[in-house]
Amino acid sequence: MERLADIADRLTAVGGVVGVCLGGSRARGTHGPDSDYDLGLYYRPPLDTAALRLLAAELTGDTVEVTEPGGWGPWVDGGAWLTIDGHRVDWIYRNLDRVHHVWQQCRAGQFEIGAQPGHPLGVYSHSYAGEIALGRILSDPSGKLLALQEQTRHYPPPLRTALIDNARWEAPFILANARKGAARGDAFYVAGCLFRAVGLLVHALHAHAGCWVLNEKGVVQAAGGLAAAPADFAGRAHGLFSGLGTSPDSLAAVLDAADRLAAEVCHALAR
Repeated sequence: MERLADIADRLTAVGGVVGVCLGGSRARGTHGPDSDYDLGLYYRPPLDTAALRLLAAELTGDTVEVTEPGGWGPWVDGGAWLTIDGHRVDWIYRNLDRVHHVWQQCRAGQFEIGAQPGHPLGVYSHSYAGEIALGRILSDPSGKLLALQEQTRHYPPPLRTALIDNARWEAPFILANARKGAARGDAFYVAGCLFRAVGLLVHALHAHAGCWVLNEKGVVQAAGGLAAAPADFAGRAHGLFSGLGTSPDSLAAVLDAADRLAAEVCHALAR
């Protein structure tokens, strides 16, 4: 998109905006022709949302809804969905002070998991650090984003340990709990436990490899390509959900397969 750099510079001129970073598949080079342009607007309060609305209207030629901070939930802070020159461009707020706080937590081996619309596994707080680590900085007059990016490119060993330890106890625990639902034919509860267990495993596999996870999309397939992943991890993990059924016997059989997969991952992570 030819105007991307100019748009980023104009966003940085808005009061409160410290810098702009391209994220998502466009930043990682895995995008398709129809992929969105995700622009992270890193700001410090107060953010001049009135100026953002004027800029959005100018760029799109139409009235665009631009939220206040917090308008999309506690973790996806807010922003706007725009169409510019036929391309979908998303503005996504990130409070820079909060990102710095999360980064300090990461270095101390701490993380949070927050409920957020659109994220069924929840938002893992360290995704904030991963976004800046994997993003492409478009505008950063003060150099603050670049300084943070240089730090976050080194995956913190304490965070690696915390995520692995969490998966090694919680994945077997939640699968054991799922047995109670399986005995009653409660496919809904079993599916939820399976989803949570697989999510724990993929986060731990990525942590073991020192790779950031940003969200749930494609994360099982990506985990399958990591060195510690058991053979056919992605196929086996996806297969858990395709073969659930609703009878106690079918649900128990799926949990047997899940237990075996979890045990293999936990064994690999212990090495």
